[in-house]
Amino acid sequence: MTAELVRGQNHPLPETRLEIRVSAGHPVLAGATLGDEQGRVAGAEWIAHPGAPALPGVGVPGPAAADHRLAVDLDAVPGAVHRVSVLLALTGGAARFGALAAPFVAVAGPDGTEIASYTLTGLDRESAVVALELYRRQGAWKVRAMGQGYEGGLADLLGDQGLERPSDLAAAILATATPEAPDAPEADPSSTVPSRVPEPEHVPRAAPAAPPPTPVTGVGTGGPVDYSHPRRRTAPDPAPEPRQAPPVPVAGDASGWSMDERLYNQVWGMFEDLARTAAAYRSACDFAESRLDRELDETLTDYRARADGANDAARAAARARHDELVERAREVLDRDLAQLAAESEVVEPALPVAYARWDNPVWHSYRVPAEEPMAVRLGDLHLPERTDLRIPMLVRLPLERGLWVDSGRGHSEAAGLLDEVELRRLALDCAVAHAARLLAAHPAGGFTVHVVDPAGAGAAALAPLVETGAAAPPARGAAGVSAVLEQLTERVDLLQMALRGGAADALPPGLDAARQLLIVHDFPHGFDDRAVTRLRYLADEGPSVGVHLLMVAAREDAAAYGPLLDPLWRSLLRLTPVPDDHLADPWVGHAWSYEPPLLPPGSVILRQVLTQVAAARHGKQL
Repeated sequence: MTAELVRGQNHPLPETRLEIRVSAGHPVLAGATLGDEQGRVAGAEWIAHPGAPALPGVGVPGPAAADHRLAVDLDAVPGAVHRVSVLLALTGGAARFGALAAPFVAVAGPDGTEIASYTLTGLDRESAVVALELYRRQGAWKVRAMGQGYEGGLADLLGDQGLERPSDLAAAILATATPEAPDAPEADPSSTVPSRVPEPEHVPRAAPAAPPPTPVTGVGTGGPVDYSHPRRRTAPDPAPEPRQAPPVPVAGDASGWSMDERLYNQVWGMFEDLARTAAAYRSACDFAESRLDRELDETLTDYRARADGANDAARAAARARHDELVERAREVLDRDLAQLAAESEVVEPALPVAYARWDNPVWHSYRVPAEEPMAVRLGDLHLPERTDLRIPMLVRLPLERGLWVDSGRGHSEAAGLLDEVELRRLALDCAVAHAARLLAAHPAGGFTVHVVDPAGAGAAALAPLVETGAAAPPARGAAGVSAVLEQLTERVDLLQMALRGGAADALPPGLDAARQLLIVHDFPHGFDDRAVTRLRYLADEGPSVGVHLLMVAAREDAAAYGPLLDPLWRSLLRLTPVPDDHLADPWVGHAWSYEPPLLPPGSVILRQVLTQVAAARHGKQL
């Protein structure tokens, strides 16, 4: 049975030789791009379009037309390719998809049987769209219904995939889409299946490509790809192959030069899969609800059918169709969630220290690293569809923006159950845990922590940092605040001038080369206008030269400054000391529930780690 996909939904591909059918009702350009695991396309040579119709494993048809057939052999694509994106673009007089019939795309196997289909509804001003994405996960291939449109047309689409000078490239591609003269022979789509096209040398290969597919020379010849109508065959259909079992999850099966990089990419792949899977389920449920409402409204308009009970039967049939669609969507969701949960159970124990939860046994064998990792874990994320399936929130190093642990109540129900003192103490505990992770992730002497606590209200929570020697005692009072801010502001000024002038060797010999983190507690207590200005300067300019900010504050406490501090709050990554749904993913914009990385009750692992960090730092200085 064909899987009718909605936007964001994925479906496993039991075959690797495929035919992608496009029916648009209006001439469109059809093409494909080959991208890496992040969807980035290495260069123009990895775009299949009418002017360059053949790539390793992908063949596209000729000029713009209302119907297209694309040939794909996933076994023949290079090992560095993890995503094959099928794109459609309007040409000629058509300006937007919203004024035309919704395009329809389908993925079929070599025997012509449809595996999955997708109708690209909801398009409006877009003139280019990524219709489908074939992507590799855990050694198996899947298809995802994308429907990602671009009002800026093909240029914006190519720019979003990382290509340089996308406007010139889009113009050149669209120029190849002009239909051929009427007497020109129609291109055989089977001839675009690549067999001898060399791969560009600059794209890394994980392994040699599979042998190229045998070209198909005719229609209906019974070869590997048969383009004849499935209902007009004289020979019996071949017996269908049994469906493959879901791949067994393996930790570190993503691309990357090191295990840490592969695990990082794998976590982000799980993050994206969960986001899109949930989006597909919600979209299917919304579609079922809207269709039910429409059908129920239609039954009410036919007054002649009320007497014989036809309306009751129509309403019952509409509800049955609604329940069937929701049930099918739930089955797909449960299947995908089960696969992701199995992968999480394998990946979580294999994570290195920087990515691991505090209760992971890997912390008990912690040693100060020799080099900085790719990222650190600052909490967990989950969706309401399955709250026990948690995705590690990994943030790249070095930090591109400061952090803000919000000690206010906000809109969190969990925060409303705590009194103000308890909530502020919990916020500072989270900040200390974040600082400890950053310290533990850097080599000895590579990270320095400064603390500002004007009233001394955070002495108990800051004790692990201070007592182990991982951080200097906090600065107190307005004078202490001013001194620390002045020191870090001068550091930022010096480093920026040295970098801009190309005179890094002219820096003072005693300047600490380590990255700096300033923990600000109890803001705005102890801050005057000059100190606030310096704080904003550090938040804006500090990350570019290795000076980072970690605020522990409630926004309402600084309400007296009005909108003056709005840019400060917006420049920081807001985290919470209690679960809250304030973070969004970059793909579909779900509101994810964030959970802070709190230590297990009674755990001493944080002090043990900080003690090792401090010992390594002092040993390096001796």
